Amino acid sequence: MMKKKSISASKASLVLFLCQMISALDVPLDSKLLEELLQPPTITQQSPKDYIVDPRENIVIQCEAKGKPPPSFSWTRNGTHFDIDKDAQVTMKPNSGTLVINIMNGGKAEAYEGVYQCTARNERGAAISNNIVIRPSRSPLWTKEKLEPNQVREGDSLVLHCRPPVGLPPPIIFWMDNAFQRLPQSERVSQGLNGDLYFSNVQPEDTREDYICYARFNHTQTIQQKQPISVKVFSMDSLNDTIAANLSDTDIYGAKPVTERQPVLLTPTGSTSTKVELRGNVLLLECIAAGLPTPVIRWIKEGGELPANRTFFENFKKTLKIIDVSEADSGNYKCIARNILGSAHHVISVTVKAAPYWITAPRNLVLSPGEDGTLICRANGNPKPNISWLANGVPIAIAPEDPSRKVDGDTIIFSHVQERSSAVYQCNASNEYGYLLANAFVNVLAEPPRILTPANKLYQVIADSPALLDCAYFGSPKPEIEWFKGVKGSILRGSEYVFHDNGTLEIPVAQKDSTGTYTCVARNELGKIQNEVQLEVKDPTMIIKQPEYKVIQRYGQVSFECIIKHDSTLLPTVIWLKDNDELPDDERFLVGKDNLTIMNVTDKDDGTYTCIVNTTLDSVSASAVLTVVARPNPPFDLELTGQLERSVELSWIPGDENNSPITNFVIEYEDGLHESGVWHYQTEVPGTQTTVQLKLSPYVNYSFRVIAVNEIGRSQPSEPSEQYLTKSANPDENPSNVQGIGSEPDNLVITWESLKGFQSNGPGLQYKVSWRQKDVDDEWTSVIVANVSKYIVSGTPTFVPYEIKVQALNDLGYAPEPSEVIGHSGEDLPMVAPGNVQVHVINSTLAKVHWDPVPLKTVRGHLQGYKVYYWKVQSLSRRSRRHVEKKILTFRGNKTFGMLPGLEPYSSYKLNVRVVNGKGEGPASPDKVFKTPEGVPSSPSFLKITNPTLDSLTLEWGSPTHPNGVLTSYILKFQPINNTHELGPLVEIRIPANESSLILKNLNYSTRYKFYFNAQTSVGSGSQITEEAVTIMDEAGILRPAVGAGKGYSETLFATSPVMHTVRPTFYKVQPLYPRIRNVTTAAAETYANISWEYEGPDHANFYVEYGVAGSKEDWKKEIVNGSRSFFVLKGLTPGTAYKVRVGAEGLSGFRSSEDVFETGPAMASRQVDIATQGWFIGLMCAVALLILILLIVCFIRRNKGGKYPVKEKEDAHADPEIQPMKEDDGTFGEYSDAEDHKPLKKGSRTPSDRTVKKEDSDDSLVDYGEGVNGQFNEDGSFIGQYSGKKEKEPAEGNESSEAPSPVNAMNSFV
Repeated sequence: MMKKKSISASKASLVLFLCQMISALDVPLDSKLLEELLQPPTITQQSPKDYIVDPRENIVIQCEAKGKPPPSFSWTRNGTHFDIDKDAQVTMKPNSGTLVINIMNGGKAEAYEGVYQCTARNERGAAISNNIVIRPSRSPLWTKEKLEPNQVREGDSLVLHCRPPVGLPPPIIFWMDNAFQRLPQSERVSQGLNGDLYFSNVQPEDTREDYICYARFNHTQTIQQKQPISVKVFSMDSLNDTIAANLSDTDIYGAKPVTERQPVLLTPTGSTSTKVELRGNVLLLECIAAGLPTPVIRWIKEGGELPANRTFFENFKKTLKIIDVSEADSGNYKCIARNILGSAHHVISVTVKAAPYWITAPRNLVLSPGEDGTLICRANGNPKPNISWLANGVPIAIAPEDPSRKVDGDTIIFSHVQERSSAVYQCNASNEYGYLLANAFVNVLAEPPRILTPANKLYQVIADSPALLDCAYFGSPKPEIEWFKGVKGSILRGSEYVFHDNGTLEIPVAQKDSTGTYTCVARNELGKIQNEVQLEVKDPTMIIKQPEYKVIQRYGQVSFECIIKHDSTLLPTVIWLKDNDELPDDERFLVGKDNLTIMNVTDKDDGTYTCIVNTTLDSVSASAVLTVVARPNPPFDLELTGQLERSVELSWIPGDENNSPITNFVIEYEDGLHESGVWHYQTEVPGTQTTVQLKLSPYVNYSFRVIAVNEIGRSQPSEPSEQYLTKSANPDENPSNVQGIGSEPDNLVITWESLKGFQSNGPGLQYKVSWRQKDVDDEWTSVIVANVSKYIVSGTPTFVPYEIKVQALNDLGYAPEPSEVIGHSGEDLPMVAPGNVQVHVINSTLAKVHWDPVPLKTVRGHLQGYKVYYWKVQSLSRRSRRHVEKKILTFRGNKTFGMLPGLEPYSSYKLNVRVVNGKGEGPASPDKVFKTPEGVPSSPSFLKITNPTLDSLTLEWGSPTHPNGVLTSYILKFQPINNTHELGPLVEIRIPANESSLILKNLNYSTRYKFYFNAQTSVGSGSQITEEAVTIMDEAGILRPAVGAGKGYSETLFATSPVMHTVRPTFYKVQPLYPRIRNVTTAAAETYANISWEYEGPDHANFYVEYGVAGSKEDWKKEIVNGSRSFFVLKGLTPGTAYKVRVGAEGLSGFRSSEDVFETGPAMASRQVDIATQGWFIGLMCAVALLILILLIVCFIRRNKGGKYPVKEKEDAHADPEIQPMKEDDGTFGEYSDAEDHKPLKKGSRTPSDRTVKKEDSDDSLVDYGEGVNGQFNEDGSFIGQYSGKKEKEPAEGNESSEAPSPVNAMNSFV
């Protein structure tokens, strides 16, 4: 086991050794290669030069070395060979040079003190260690001494000496008391570098008997204690009382009181001293001074500055510490002690010497036979060190000669080396302060080339980045390296490649086409070898959507995106960081595939978020800052200053603005005297201002609070300020909005807006109300009222102007004189009507009316305007009266004319005019009659096209609803339409006004025509309506249903002209006329109605039916039609009610048909009468049962007699009577029937064969509405046979149950 460890240690040592080589030949750190190559020994581990050991433990002197073959070890002690075999206490570890001296089993450490050196040797040379000085540590006891108490006068200086025993190494000194507590130190009391305790001046509190100095010896882990030292400090007051009795005539006797003293240095003594320190060590300089007051120490360097970054002050600046000193730190250092009485100084002359240190240490050489090389050993020191060489541990002067070697001072030159030139050389640099020893070997090897990089090694790089292809090699002499691309490629040359000395090929900017196989060839005079490696160039990883700067309100949600693009063969990992650290372990942080979401954001989430994308080849990152904003925190520390009667200064400290700058502060106040708990707006100031001068009102107990505002919102209010009660004063202002308006013809109501509580300026708020009639030489009438807002003056003339004023007063006096306002006493109705009313008719729908204004004194109030009442008396064309609906137009102000719009043409009107004031309307003027002239008529009320034949159509129409004059004629225009919706020539016909129908003949067969129809008066033509119709194909064709035959349908077809078309006309392209819903028809029952229609337009239209009670203003009810059917059943209607209905198509710009009107049937008795409880039915059933019983008895008797009964044959053919066939003609059962056939159907049985369906069986079935035997639909969805009696029963269908229907249900199925 020990041998195996030694081999591993040897390999590790060899690796460390080869790392240090710089020579003509570098040896790669390949473990297999290192095991095969020979090398001289190298010391890898050794004990320190000055080795202090614990005398109680075994002594271990380390010496480890590596080499091939493994080296052997030997030791010298005090310059002579140390034979470890002769000392039973000394052993050497196996495969190692480390010595173990057994002290714990009887040995004594002092016997092994001395200088030791280790030598490691193999066939290629010998390496030696440093001289290792072994010394056991020592911790001697304190010498016995008698310590006298220290009696000191207050203010004097004192030094308590420690004088620890000399140990190895020196002990660490510290002062403590009997309780093992460190004594406190300060600028006045401190410990010096020598361990003494210095008092710059003593104070009474320094009196104690347990000043104890401790010495800690770290090597032996022991602490030595000096005997306690007693200190007693005498103050001058107590000294005068005790000096004669307790002290002899000494220097203290008759001492003067405590006086201040200038500084005096306690250490170092004198004005100058010297200090020598070695380069690289820590320089410690100390100055401790006595004085009262306690002096302050300052350090300077004469002629220079204290070195920056290496200078430190310790022990209350009494110690100057400079680390890592160099020769440049030599010079004079001055410490200055100063108090108020003066100063003292000391100059320390510092000289920095240097033990030897390396400039160039010798490095190992690996050479090929015949090569040249050098070993260089350069060192410096103060004084300058001597350089000496050894070969294999022997001074080179007496070492065996080597013709290839030449020593030139600090350099050894090798020329044309051979394998026998291998050796280990030692360089020794020494002066009076120390020495340096370095081993360096020369190893001469002859080896053919070897490539150490594994074959077919795969390199992967990112495009546009460098690619480094390794070719680690070794050979002696050093091989030459060449690179090829591909197996048979040419040698690589050119600026696009970089060839490194270690064999590596560098492609500075690898591209996609750089992918491939590369071959490395190594050759020297002893051989040649090659190796192939593979290069793959990948697309770079990119963040195509980077996280962006976000500002989010507290408690909101924020998301950062990080969308990446990467090479498909690389697997990226995304890591999110916050402020370059891991995300908090908080469930509010949700990391998604492409984003980071933070829920319920708080202030601590503020920071920089970084998205890092890593692959095995590259890494990219992007960052964004999250700023969490919120409403500001409330201000605090409100303070009132500068309190005056009418002003105060308010100041505050703003709260945290929460990342959104404060834009302004709002100041509110509370009046604790009048409205406690109610806060009012006072003012606001910019966000940069934290003080404000506030104006105050008298007699208000103020409290203030401040609200901070930023872009996010308002903070919570601050805590209220202290209260401030202002003094009372006369009111500053009078009530506002003073008005005088009479509520009755004989009074004047004076109103005003009362002052608010803080406006009263004092207690006892009242109002002085004054008034007098305007333009009359009257005195003011005044009254003082309580704190109200209204006063009524009675007994005034009607509508007379008054001068009014209201003045505030309180217990301290009146407010300033108020301004006067004008009011009026109460109004009365106007007395007279406008006169000279004239009407000028402008056209058939507009007239202008004029009148004379009434005298203002008769208005008896504020003139608001005139009202014109007008109404239609009758239509001149119909001579029919109707309900008179008066219309009113109001003309504001003192106008004397107005326009009357919206009149009906050809009608007789009346009007009158009335004056209006604030009280109401005056009397009406006499009625004025005027007439409007004729106008153009409205469109005909309907147009129906019926009786289509092969060459003719019949047109019927209704006269216009509003003829607006005397009809003179009708104008009919029509033109044909072909299958591509092109229009032919237009034909016009004038029809007498007294006609209401027309038959157009000589039309083309199977042709669609479009009709335009309107009426005319003497003024002109009215609006037209249009319709289309089609002539049939031939006489044998099936006639189409009548267009517009539905009851009440208004969008009908126009008639054609009796013009014969013998030649098909030329057509012109027009837009299609679709969509259109026409021929809406209804068939109504008691509680339901079937609606059917025709549709022309795009396929797959979704229809809906709207309906409502005719003449009602209720909203239309809407039913959606399933699929594209052209019929629908409205259910749940009220019997005996008129309904309006229309059909529309979804998605066609709200297109719908015109309205149709139908009426449901009257209410009838319930069809679900339970006849099983009726007396006649019970009697009938009893009779039937009796007959059946008699029949059964007869059958039984005849059967017993052997008679033949036809039923027997049926029984033989059909064993189950319930499945007997029905007759073809009436659907009843065959010859044999059973009483069970008349039982009611069981629950869950099929529908009876007569197809009677219970209403509750299926709401969607059309049987209830005549689909079965009770009725059927024609092709347009209308009912045929509605309300007809029942037909005979149909034969049962093959899949229907053959059970007989229940007689109860059969009876109930009748209407």
